[in-house]
Parts: sequence; structure tokens; C-alpha cells
Amino acid sequence: MSYQALYRAFRPTTLGGLVRQEHIVRILRNQIESGHIGHAYLFCGPRGTGKTSTAKIFARAVNCEHPRDGSPCGECAACRALADPANLDIAEIDAASNNGVNEMRDLREKVQYPPVAGRYKVYIIDAVHMLSDSAFNALLKTLEEPPAHAVFILATTEPHKLPATILSRCMRFDFKLIPQADIEARLKEILGAVGKEYEDEAVSAIARAGAGSMRDSLSVADMCISYSRGKLTYADVNEVLGSADFYEVAALGEAVLSDDAGGALEKAEGVIASGKGVGVLAKDLLAFLNRCVVASTCRDGNAVLGLPDEMYAEVKRIAARADGRKLLRCCEIFAGLESALRYTSSPRIVLETALVKACLPASDIDALTLARRLDILEGKLASGAFAPAQPRPSGAPAPAADREPPAPSPRAGQGHIGQGQAGQGRAEQPSLFEEVPSDEDAPPESFGAGYSAPPPPSLRREEPKEIDALAPENRDRAGAYFRRSLRRNVKSGVLFTMCQDLETSFEGDTFILATDSDTIYRRLNSEENYKNVQAALAAIGIRSFEIRRKGEKKDPLQEDIASLQKNFPDADIEIR
Repeated sequence: MSYQALYRAFRPTTLGGLVRQEHIVRILRNQIESGHIGHAYLFCGPRGTGKTSTAKIFARAVNCEHPRDGSPCGECAACRALADPANLDIAEIDAASNNGVNEMRDLREKVQYPPVAGRYKVYIIDAVHMLSDSAFNALLKTLEEPPAHAVFILATTEPHKLPATILSRCMRFDFKLIPQADIEARLKEILGAVGKEYEDEAVSAIARAGAGSMRDSLSVADMCISYSRGKLTYADVNEVLGSADFYEVAALGEAVLSDDAGGALEKAEGVIASGKGVGVLAKDLLAFLNRCVVASTCRDGNAVLGLPDEMYAEVKRIAARADGRKLLRCCEIFAGLESALRYTSSPRIVLETALVKACLPASDIDALTLARRLDILEGKLASGAFAPAQPRPSGAPAPAADREPPAPSPRAGQGHIGQGQAGQGRAEQPSLFEEVPSDEDAPPESFGAGYSAPPPPSLRREEPKEIDALAPENRDRAGAYFRRSLRRNVKSGVLFTMCQDLETSFEGDTFILATDSDTIYRRLNSEENYKNVQAALAAIGIRSFEIRRKGEKKDPLQEDIASLQKNFPDADIEIR
């Protein structure tokens, strides 16, 4: 006999052989034992979960003379007759190729003939959702009131495409995806039956590739058996599935989580150059990031992942060094990449853009990125990176980092500012992702070497020593005055950064600071930050202010207080 695929050779022949559909098996078994057989059944669910196998077992069981535990005995005259492929009592119809109204009319005429070998004539219509509207209408009356000897079993993966009139006439059974542990147990039974040695990790990889479908898992196992000459290993399964090398993907994932954009692009180039597709690499990278999430959150993550010990140790090491927000952000980026690759004509550029975006949080402005940047600033602040420089003893040389760089020699067409030459040269352009502070909102000098030095005194604008921001002519620039006051009076780089994107306005004499970030709103309202903001505003003459979320209405209590202060300016109002 010619070779049969594993999913055909090991198709279950009894209800007990079905993998995990207990809720369906119990109902069918009770109906067979009690003799309460319905006239129309609908088996629906994902592919490879046992719909057709269950239909064939049930069709033979209802005709068996001595069923055993709801399954056909295989020994009686009816079972032997139905085992013959030429029998007419069990008819399997493929609705995908017989979807016209003429085929259903022919079925309606043939259903009147009684069975030959058994008690029931069973019609199994597979992929029933492929029938046309006219075919459904032709089948409708027969399905509602068939002859007493006729049983219909409809199977489909898309029950939502069936008319409600068909659904209401059938007993519906929903098949569920098979858990990975049950697929692994069944695969080990089959591999043992065919005499193939295996690694447990290889079986786990096959079961994950099946994604809940027993037939898909057996198809992958069939290829793996043909590929491997000796013991089936985890590496063999990866080669058959076309996945990228685990350690190459791990190195790429580590570069992404370490914000190493250049390293990530180089490693992605190496994987693609080895022949792996962009879509495969994106999928493998997302799977690796998901493994890092599992390893960092689960006490025994390898019980979920099923990786070899050395591979899980590598995942655990990388996950331990990664920031939780960074992991979540990268997973979101690469989860959306799959749909983007589906519709693009330049998949490589889309992948590289996603890699750079994941590696450079400073180039993004979502809430997770802003929170991460604030954490970095707070970490630097706690480590003393923004501490003011200590005074040097008289006559001591300045440290190398604090010395002024030598003045560049003038080039052709470029002069020195302040020396009376007309500088025509173009200034050096900043990096694409470098954040260049403006002159008006420049951060304090104590921020470190990453910021430009303040302009020389000859070019610095003269500012009034005392500013009344409440004056009508100054209200439009109150936000700029506030940031300058914050820079002079409060030596906090984190607070200054949080106040850069605030929207400012006046409601009467109350100064409003608005933000759309919940994180910034909560931190500005902390006791220390609130006092610092209050001090900076008091320095420019603003005594009444309020920190709000954008779109938030003013507190009614504050409105009442403002009204009292306006109507009774000489009264001393105390708030308790």
C-alpha cells in the first residue's frame, strides 16, 4: 500500500480517540446510547480540530448494531458493510465543488431512498458555507423535514456565513482549538508508533507551530520525520519551519532592547543576507520578545515556552536586563509590523524603520516613551549627574572636560563671531535624532556636556530684573517668563523638562498650566514639584495658578474663591 500522511493514517476511529472535545463527545455518546438521534447536526470550529473525523465516527455509530461506549464496534454486519468504500449509506459531499442548486436538487431526490445496510442514511456536507444562496434554499425544506431514515451532518469553519434559517434547523456543536499539552501528548504517541526518536523540545516546537490544529501539527511532524535521519531535534524543526537561527534573533533582540540602533540594523542585515525573509524575521523577533515577557513575568517561564535549557537561559539573561516599559513598547511596535508588511512594496525599509523606532525612544512621543525618558532623567538626577561643579582651588588647572575647546581655524568664507568678520559659512547640522534646545527654553547649564553652552555676554539679550507677568503687555509671553524663572530659581532638570510642553493661558488672574500626559500631571502635582512651580511663578508676580489636564474644566471651588476675591478685594479670605 502507498504511503499515507500521518493525519490520515492516525485519524481516530472512535469517540475516545478524539483529542479534547469532551463536551461534544459526551452529548453524541449519550444520544447514541439512548437512541435519541437528531436529523441535522452542525459541526463548526477551526481547521484540524476533528469535525470531519467526528462526523465519520458518528455516521458509523448510529448504524452499528452493538455500539461500544458510543463508538462503532467494527465487527457487526453493518460496520463491515459501511467499511466498504462503495457503500451508499454514508455519503460525503464537498460543498466547495458541489455548491450549485442542481446538486442540492439531486440530493433532495436521492434522500428519499432508504438505507441498504444500516438504519440511517447519513449525508456529510463538508465546507457547507461554500453553498450558494440558491443551493441553501433548495436544501432548506429537506433539512427541516427529512425522511425518518436521513441524518444530515454539516461541517464548516465559518458558521457566520450560513443563513439563519439553516442554523436554526441544526444542533450546533462548536469545536475548540486543542491545547498545546494535548497536541504534544498525541504527537509523542504517533512518533513512538512510527519508531522515530525525538527531543521533547522538538515536539513542543511542532505543537506550537500547529497553533491548536492537530492536522497542522501532524503535517509539520510528517515533514520533520522526512528531514531528520536520526533523532528529531529542535534545530531540525526550526530548519523545516524556515525560522531564523535562535541565537541570531536573540542577538538582534538584545540590540533592540539595549537601544543599539546601529547594531540592530547590522544584525538584521546579516539574517536577511542568509536567505531568511523579512516577514519571517519580523515574526521570529516578535516571538523572541514575547518569550522575554514570559521569562520576566512567570516564575517558571520555561514550563510555558518549552525551550532547551541553554536557550531559555539566554532568554532569561536578556529579559533580566531589559526595562519593562521598553519590552512592552517593542512588542507593540513589532505586533503592528506584521499588518504593515502585508501591504507594503518595500518590506525591508518598513522593518528597518521599526527597528530604529524601537531603539530610539527619544524620537517618539507616546506615553510609554515619555515615562521612560522621565525615568532616565530621574536616574541621572539621583546619581548626581546634574550636580553643580565644585569650586577649584586657586591656581589649579581646569579638568579636561571643563576646558574650552580650541577655537577652530577660520575657513574660506567663514568668520569668527565677535571679531568683526562676516561669517558666511553654514553651521554644522545636528544629528537626525538629536534634540536641540531653543535659545528661549534652553535647559540649565548644570545639565551636563550634552547641551550647548550659553551665548557669550555680548550676544545675550538684556532682560529686566523684575518682570510682572500679570501686566497686560506681558501676558502673551507669560509661558516664556515662567520657564526662564524656573531655569534661574529651580535647579531641577527633570522639572524643567516636564514643563517644556505645557500649554499656558490665563483665566482672569489665574495662570493655567495644561498637559495631556497623566504622568506629567501627577508628577507636577507632587508636593516638591508643586512648591518649585509656585516659587518660579511667584518670582514673576503670579500668585494664583492651577495645573490641569487638557480639556479639564476649572474646579467650581476655585471659581467661587476667585469671584469672592474679585467682589471683596479688601477681605481676608481663608481657605480650610
